[in-house]
Amino acid sequence: MKFNKRIVSVVLTAMMLTSAVGCSKSETPAEDSSEGLSWESIQEEEPAEETVEEAPVEETEPEPEIVTAEIPAGMYRSELTGEPISESLKDQRPIAAMVDNESIALPHFGISECDVVYEMMNSTQNGRITRLMCLMKDWGSIKQLGSIRSTRPTNIILSAEWNAVLCHDGGPKVHIDPYLAKEWGNNHFSGTFSRVDNGKKREYTEYILAGDLENNFSGSNFSTTYNEFTPDGVKDAHFNFTPWGNEISLENKGYAKCIDANTIDIIPFEHNSSKLVYNPDTKEYEYYDYGNPHKDGEDGAVLSFKNVILQKCTFNQLDDHGYLIYNCIDINQPGYYCTNGKATDIVWTKTGELVKTQFFDSQANELEINNGKTYIALVPADTWDQLVIE
Repeated sequence: MKFNKRIVSVVLTAMMLTSAVGCSKSETPAEDSSEGLSWESIQEEEPAEETVEEAPVEETEPEPEIVTAEIPAGMYRSELTGEPISESLKDQRPIAAMVDNESIALPHFGISECDVVYEMMNSTQNGRITRLMCLMKDWGSIKQLGSIRSTRPTNIILSAEWNAVLCHDGGPKVHIDPYLAKEWGNNHFSGTFSRVDNGKKREYTEYILAGDLENNFSGSNFSTTYNEFTPDGVKDAHFNFTPWGNEISLENKGYAKCIDANTIDIIPFEHNSSKLVYNPDTKEYEYYDYGNPHKDGEDGAVLSFKNVILQKCTFNQLDDHGYLIYNCIDINQPGYYCTNGKATDIVWTKTGELVKTQFFDSQANELEINNGKTYIALVPADTWDQLVIE
């Protein structure tokens, strides 16, 4: 995969490349104690001549061999999850569905079947309530997804980096219309889905049901397959997934900072009390909001993820209603990557509207992540220090 050499160079100078001490059980890595020492001062002395027995040489275990497992016939590795799915979907564009995250909108339907879920502040008011943007490759399998609500400028920009068709129900026109009017931003469906009588107010009753998307596409001139606005590298793999059949353990990566991440408490999302809790049995992070595990309204499945990415992101408030836009186009901004109960520092960069977000590890290499579903939170920079990872 090609990288912007200038960006990588900046990443190298921006990040602290300390001695790799690996993962420890403490939240803060130990300080490098090698400062001021020379290699001569830590060499072992030659054994004395009178030594009769030599200590046995301890054999070191070889590095685990990376073996790429065979992809089953008729399948390919999804660019959203890295997992095998039907080859018939290879060229199909994903959708990006805007889902209400207010407590009255619960339970959600179909979220546990989505491939990538973004969570971000929807307004600076109401306790900085969040909204979800759920990406799904195999949208033809949807039975019920939602409820569907309005979008914001940030969602239009981020959905475009996946070449996804944005599914929403309106939004603040003065802020979203300039983005929807862009040639790359006009592939969207708004307010064209089914209404479900669930006893709630009308704004909580719109869902994507089976057949809705097929009807929407047939009534538009939007392509169901990747088009000319597909960013480079997205069609092959949006992330840098580990080879199929292998799994990453951050403690074996030699990162300078690697901490326990059994609980990820996103305190900045105070209205929703968003939290991710690691389940060692499934080796995935289970999503909690409003103090409870997030369970799908259809089958009770808990929303869970193999990967968690946290991005520190500044934002600009657009009006007195609290509407905002994240500065998701930026370079060398900090973040965390969490998987298998551990977390490490990362840096993220996005250089344009039609450029995918790239993630780099502390060694300035493109971040390698595990195959599986991914949760991404855009955490406001002014509350970034309130994150609790332990």
